[in-house]
Amino acid sequence: MSVIAVSLNGALGNAGLLLVLAASMVGALSTGWAIVTGNGKAVRQGPVYAWLIVAGALVSVIAMQRALEMRDYSLAYVQQVGSSTTPGIYNVAAMWSALEGSLLLWVLVLAGFTGAVAWRFRGRADDTLVGWALVVMFVVSAFFALITFGPANPFAAGPAVGSGFDGPGPNPLLQNRILVLFHPPILYLGYVGFTVPFAFAIAALITGRVGEGWLLETRRWALFSWGFLTIGILLGGWWSYEVLGWSGVWAWDPVENASLLPWLTGTAYIHSVLVQQRRGMLRVWNLSLLIATFALTILGTFLTRSGVIGSVHAFGAGEVDGYLLGFFGLIVAVSLGLIAWRGDRLRSPGVMDSPISREGAFLANNVIFTVFAFIVLLGTVFPLIVEAAQDRRTVVGAPYFDRLSMPIGLVLLFLMAVAPVLPWRKASQELLRDRLFWPSWCGAGALAVAVLVGADGWAPLVGFGLAGFASGAALRQVALATRRQGWRGLLGRANGGMIVHLGVILVAVALVASNAYTSSTTLTLRTGEPVEWSGHTFELVEVVAERDARTDVARANVRLDGDRVHGPAITTYLQMGQPIGTPSVRTGLTHDVYLTVAGTNPPVPGADEVVIEVFRKPLILWMWVGGALMAVGTVLAAFPGTRRRNPLDPVSAPVRGAAPEPVAGRSAEATADDETAGVGVG
Repeated sequence: MSVIAVSLNGALGNAGLLLVLAASMVGALSTGWAIVTGNGKAVRQGPVYAWLIVAGALVSVIAMQRALEMRDYSLAYVQQVGSSTTPGIYNVAAMWSALEGSLLLWVLVLAGFTGAVAWRFRGRADDTLVGWALVVMFVVSAFFALITFGPANPFAAGPAVGSGFDGPGPNPLLQNRILVLFHPPILYLGYVGFTVPFAFAIAALITGRVGEGWLLETRRWALFSWGFLTIGILLGGWWSYEVLGWSGVWAWDPVENASLLPWLTGTAYIHSVLVQQRRGMLRVWNLSLLIATFALTILGTFLTRSGVIGSVHAFGAGEVDGYLLGFFGLIVAVSLGLIAWRGDRLRSPGVMDSPISREGAFLANNVIFTVFAFIVLLGTVFPLIVEAAQDRRTVVGAPYFDRLSMPIGLVLLFLMAVAPVLPWRKASQELLRDRLFWPSWCGAGALAVAVLVGADGWAPLVGFGLAGFASGAALRQVALATRRQGWRGLLGRANGGMIVHLGVILVAVALVASNAYTSSTTLTLRTGEPVEWSGHTFELVEVVAERDARTDVARANVRLDGDRVHGPAITTYLQMGQPIGTPSVRTGLTHDVYLTVAGTNPPVPGADEVVIEVFRKPLILWMWVGGALMAVGTVLAAFPGTRRRNPLDPVSAPVRGAAPEPVAGRSAEATADDETAGVGVG
C-alpha cells in the first residue's frame, strides 16, 4: 500500500466533512439573512447548499469505505475496527460499528434528508416556511458535521504501525448476523428522518404560520420516519434474539430505551396530528410532541455515545458528550421559547364537545404515551442522576419497567379497540353498542381460546382479550373499506393505519405470550442417549470444531425431535480472543425451540457429553410477522385514499378551525364520522 494511497483516504474524507460543515454554516447564515432582508434571489439559492452537503457526505463515506476495504491503517478508526480477516459484508458495516463511524453514518443520512427536502420543495424555494425549514436543517447538519470533523473524526491519523499490523475487526457481536447490515441504517432513517417535521415545526413557529399547513407538508415525512424507526427497533429485537443467546428480544437496556423514547412520542404525534387536521385542536400538543421526539433522538445519541452508561449496545466513551448534551439543551430552550412567543396564535379554534369522542380518545392516547415515555426516561436516566449527585452506582432493572409498562400496555390496547369506532364530537350509546358488537365478540372469543389452550394469570388473559377486542375493531374498519371500495379501499391513512394496528396487536400478543409462558431448562446430553423435555426430544450427535483465519467455532450438533440437526456453538474471534455464544433456533407457528451452549467455555471437540440450555418461546414468530404487517400498513397509509372528495367533509378537506355543522340530507352518523377515514396510524 503506497503512502499516497494511504493519505488520500484521510484527505478525501476530511475534505468531504469540511464541505458539509462549510455548506451547512454558510447555507444557514445566508438563507436566514436572505429571508429576514427579503432577498428572494438569495433565498432561492438555499437548495444549492443542500446539494453541496450531499456531495460532501458522499465523498466522506466513500473515502471511509475505501479505507476499510484497503485496510488503510494510517487512520486510527481503521486500526480500531478494520481487519484483513473480516468478510466483505461485515467490513462495510464496520463503518458504523464504533463511535466515529456511526456519527459519519448520521451525517450521511441527514445529508440525504436535507437534499430530499430541497428537491421536494424545489419549486417553492422562496416560500419562507420552506426557507426557514432548510435553515433549521442546515443548523442540525452543521452541528453533526462539526463534531464529526472535530472531536469524533473518523479520518484522524493513527499511530505508526508496522507492515505486519492487522486490526481486531468490528465487535464480534456485530459480525455474526447479517442483520447488522440493515438494523443501524434503518434505525438512523427513523431517528434522523424526524429532523424534517421538526424543522417545519420550528419554521412554522418562526413565521407564525402555526395552522395546519405545515402538518400537511410533513405528514409523509413523519409517517415514513416513524415506520423506519419502528422497523429498526424490531430488527434490533430480532438481532438480540438471534445473537445474544439469552432468548429475549427486549431487556429494557438503556440503549434500547433510547430508541423507544422517540418512538413513543412519535407515535403519539402521528395520532394527535389527526385531531388538529380535523378539528383544529391540540396545536401545542403536536408541536410539543414533535419537538420532544427530535430532542429525544439527540438525548438518545448522548446516552449511547458518551460512555455514561454500560450496555452491550453502547459505543465506548468519546469526547462528544458535552456537545450532544449542550445541543439537546439548546433545542429544548429555543423550542420552548418559540412556543411561548407564539402562544397567542396557538389557541385552538376547535373545542372538545365530549370526552367520549374520537378526539377524546386521541387526547387520552397522548397522555398515556407521554406518561409511558416519562416512565422509561426516568428509569433510564435515574442511575445517572444518582451517580452525579451521590457518587454511587444504582441500577433500575427490568422489574421496574415491566411492572409499570404492563398496565399502560393494556390501556393502549383498549384505546386501539375503542378509538377507531368512536365518532368525532360525541358518541351516542346506540352508536357505540352497534359498532362495538363484533369487536366485543372477537375479544370474548380470543379470551376463550386463550383459556382453552391453557393460558392463566389475569394480566396475560386480559391482554389476550383486549388484543382480540382491538383486532375486531381494526378488522371491522378494513372490512368496511374493502366492501365499499374493493381492495383499493386499503389505501389511505385510515385504512393503512388499521393494518398497522393489526401488526401492533400481533407484536403485543407475541410479547405477552413469550414473557408470560417461556419455559427453560438445562440439559446434559450424551451421544446416543435422547433426552425428552416439554414434548421435544434432544440427542447429541457430535461436537465438532470449525476453524478459519477469523474464528474458532466449537459446535454441538443436536438432533431435535429425531429430525433436523441444530448446532448451538461457542465462537471465539481470534483477533480478540473473545468467545461468543451462537444460539440455534427452530422456529414454529406456535413456539420456538431455542438452543444455546451453557456457559462461555467452548465444548471439547469429539466429546460425548455437552451441557445446553433450552428455551421454549411461545408465538415469537408472530412478532416478526407483526413487524412486516406494520411496514406494509405504513406504506399503505402514505398513499391518498380513493374516497370521493367533499368540500364540506373535514376529512377530505382539512380545516383551519372547527369541524362544520351537520350537512342537511346526511344521516347523523355519517355526519358525525366517516368510519373509513381519519383513524390514523400507530
